[in-house]
Amino acid sequence: ANKAIHIFIALLVLIHTIGLGVRWYVGGHAPWSNAYESMIYIAWAAGIAGVIFFKKSYLALATASFLAGISLFVAHLGFMNPQIGNLVPVLKSYWLNIHVSIITASYGFLGLCFMLGAITLGLFIFRSSKYPQIDNTILTLHTINEMAMILGLAMLTIGNFLGGVWANESWGRYWGWDPKETWALISIVVYIIVLHIRFLPKGDNPYVFATLSVIGFYSILMTYFGVNFYLSGLHSYAAGDPIPVPTFLYYFVAATILLILLAARKSDLQSPKLN
Repeated sequence: ANKAIHIFIALLVLIHTIGLGVRWYVGGHAPWSNAYESMIYIAWAAGIAGVIFFKKSYLALATASFLAGISLFVAHLGFMNPQIGNLVPVLKSYWLNIHVSIITASYGFLGLCFMLGAITLGLFIFRSSKYPQIDNTILTLHTINEMAMILGLAMLTIGNFLGGVWANESWGRYWGWDPKETWALISIVVYIIVLHIRFLPKGDNPYVFATLSVIGFYSILMTYFGVNFYLSGLHSYAAGDPIPVPTFLYYFVAATILLILLAARKSDLQSPKLN
């Protein structure tokens, strides 16, 4: 049954891949040039992460699939324009295929880290001596979360450097503290801190890592949504129509804080030590 589910999800990812290819063919450019296209590309990246990299953990595969579904749901909420249009002049470059594809795919991996962190915190709430398998599941998700974050951070960093090369070709400078550039740099620093926090006293703890992987994703949300919709800059071509801050965002933040506080009561699980 598990193998059948993996094959089914892989088939859905294949169909998604074909859909992106068709959109590329019809539009004549890579299908990640605006907010709508980047969301369906993030969904594809999340699906690829689950099917290829984390196929041996069915919980991680289910999480990646859920994230892909959420991304597609957000893409079709109505405030993103799905129409295939012409590229603005600055995007008519081979760097669109390189820079944007890498840095946007990193959002899929880091979004998966957010989901895995949230599930881990949920498991902490239900920890009990009667169910030791919960601890094993937490440690497994902790390992997968760290692997996904390393991949996501690597792509985010590489994509940012390549973006500097593209900026030099387009605007004559590598770095200009544009809001998008600045928040991408902030996100890189945030995830570097998250990955290295385990070297601090009491930092090598699955609860700490899960909490930081959840909180850290807010920097990605700001980089992707906040900058595109609320800040102006040279990357405004990727923006959608200005919208008020959604009410559900406040509930989302409140739910995150509540989840972290509830999980803290049973957060004494330590990562296994390597000899």
